[in-house]
Amino acid sequence: MTLGAVAALIVALALVVLVLFLIPTILTVRRMAASVASLADLLVGELRPTIKELNEVLVELKTVASGVAEHTDDVKKFMTALGETGDQISTVNRSVGVVTNLFNQAGAWATGFKVAGTYLLERYLNRKRKGV
Repeated sequence: MTLGAVAALIVALALVVLVLFLIPTILTVRRMAASVASLADLLVGELRPTIKELNEVLVELKTVASGVAEHTDDVKKFMTALGETGDQISTVNRSVGVVTNLFNQAGAWATGFKVAGTYLLERYLNRKRKGV
């Protein structure tokens, strides 16, 4: 055998070994490609309805948001009226407190006048009885 024949034989053996090692890899790559293709089909089949539903939800959200925006002024007016009502209730409470204090003072004065009147009347009647 010549040197060229030996080299050709080594190259042929290397090529056979390389093919034997590449066959499982090529088969794995082929199965993976098939799996990726089926996954892509599944995703396309599932994503289209999901995207359609998402678009419908977005349309509904836009409708709700526009409704909320329309009623924002009403809520602001309500909150303003509520604040004014709270201020007026505070004013009424202060007024009721002042009137209550006046009634308490008037009651104290009335009690004082009653006691003083009773005392003066008893004193006057006692003087009349004694003849003074």
